[in-house]
Amino acid sequence: MATTEAPESTSNATEPVPSRGVRRIVATPSTWLVWFLAAAFFVFLIGILISVIVDSFARGWFSTWLPPEWTTEWYSAAWRRFDLTHVLGVTLGVALTVVVISILIGLPAAYLLARRDFPGKRLVSLLFLLPIIIPPVTYGIPLATVMYNLGLGRTLTAVVLVNLVPSVPFVILTMTPFIEQINPSIENAARMCGASLRNVFLRILAPLLVPGILAAGILVLVRTVGMFELTFLVSGPRTDTLVVAIYRAMTQAGGAEARQLISAMAFIYTATMLTLLIIALRYINPTQLVARVRDTRDD
Repeated sequence: MATTEAPESTSNATEPVPSRGVRRIVATPSTWLVWFLAAAFFVFLIGILISVIVDSFARGWFSTWLPPEWTTEWYSAAWRRFDLTHVLGVTLGVALTVVVISILIGLPAAYLLARRDFPGKRLVSLLFLLPIIIPPVTYGIPLATVMYNLGLGRTLTAVVLVNLVPSVPFVILTMTPFIEQINPSIENAARMCGASLRNVFLRILAPLLVPGILAAGILVLVRTVGMFELTFLVSGPRTDTLVVAIYRAMTQAGGAEARQLISAMAFIYTATMLTLLIIALRYINPTQLVARVRDTRDD
């Protein structure tokens, strides 16, 4: 007698199959609160920037929503009164000098940290972090005291030297991940072919490190232009950078025109910093400053 098998249950066929890789995001009250605070912060920040820009072009303001008259005379007046041609020249000269010296010192140091193991390496790395993580005033006042005792106070030399203290460690910490991402076997092969350490560094490593050098240089440039505390402690009337000149203008300028003059200088400074930051972000991803890719050394 033939037996018939019972048909398999088809209940599973009617059940919905959950899709894989699809994650449903549910907005919670805490998520909305975070987005609201972030939006409020950016609205507040943009509002301040817009008010400064409008004030720098207004003949008189704050009694109405928009200025009744517009003018550009505050920029020309601030340029003449505070000698901004000289100030911008000093700012650019100091920043470029700090960038060049920082790279010349920081690049070999970063190479040693990336390629060599030695006793106290972690301690040395921690010491390089200190000028970056601690407030500049804590070591700026002793530095300024030393500069004045050596007769370097209010000179461009003092301004450059004090800005090198945080800039050199910044270059080292920026360049070390870039060097670690380069496979050491490339250097070993060049040395086996008879290349000296100088030729390996100049002809092999240097072309590979150009993006890192550009990134470190531009970021040090931005940092130096915006460094107020260290520069203010050792600079003088003829050695002030733009950010220090704005502070001195705020304390010295008087009369009803002072606010518009300061707003014009603040807009020039903000435009300069935004331009430098845009160029910096063109060459570097901010995550590269903290990410150290080690597994590429085994490729």
